[in-house]
Amino acid sequence: MNYHIRVEQHVGRPLAVVRRVAAPAQLSKVVPEACGIVWNVIRSQNVPGAGRHVAVYYDDVIHLEVGVELETPFVGYGDVVGSMTPAGTVVTTTHLGPYGGLHHAHAAVHQWCQQQGRQLAGPRWEIYGHWLPEWNVDPSLIVTDVFYLLTNP
Repeated sequence: MNYHIRVEQHVGRPLAVVRRVAAPAQLSKVVPEACGIVWNVIRSQNVPGAGRHVAVYYDDVIHLEVGVELETPFVGYGDVVGSMTPAGTVVTTTHLGPYGGLHHAHAAVHQWCQQQGRQLAGPRWEIYGHWLPEWNVDPSLIVTDVFYLLTNP
């Protein structure tokens, strides 16, 4: 897949998240489970303006926050806490297809940064499109946006 790499200014977006530590092999279980926990709290607390699922990866250990976008800051409830996506200059691309292929989007960003002499700051995140019924029939339509914070705008 060819990836269109873009540099953008990203304003931090409020999130409701749970914090986790997971090995790469555990992510396919940890991320959906954490999203379910957050959505249960969002529904039970009648939090307005909930959006797409988000996973923010802070390092390669992997410390991560998983949850949903919100329109306003979240004060927290139980294990679900308020957070923000990182703000600043980002490099981003969109992945079309099953989540198992997301590593290709990440590799494309890394390759582009190396070619352009850009430095990654560390935090990276994925924003998963709202699930559409046609994705069950054609998973190549699944949309995930990938972001990396840059150190040198």
